[in-house]
Amino acid sequence: MTLELPKPIAAYVEANAKLNVDGMLKPFADDTLVLDNGGRHEGHAELRALFEEAVIPVKAIFTPDSVRYEDDQVVVEGPAHGYFKGSPIRFTYRFTLENDTIKALEITA
Repeated sequence: MTLELPKPIAAYVEANAKLNVDGMLKPFADDTLVLDNGGRHEGHAELRALFEEAVIPVKAIFTPDSVRYEDDQVVVEGPAHGYFKGSPIRFTYRFTLENDTIKALEITA
């Protein structure tokens, strides 16, 4: 089953599958806010650091298997596989989109 993801989310997922940090950053707004596992990351520099420190070393790849719309958010769920304790872990990504970019993202397990 192929999910119909909004363009910026699809671009992020595709780049994540290739562990391409620049591609992962591209769909995010310059002033994006990402809440991940209790951490707060604002802007591209902090988001790049998150990807380079927490995603790339453990080859964490998110594979969405469901999408739904709740209020002003796109909620995408699925497992993340990689070389980390408990892999795979099921995550929920709550995206807020604005002007064809990812304005905000909250990630929970």
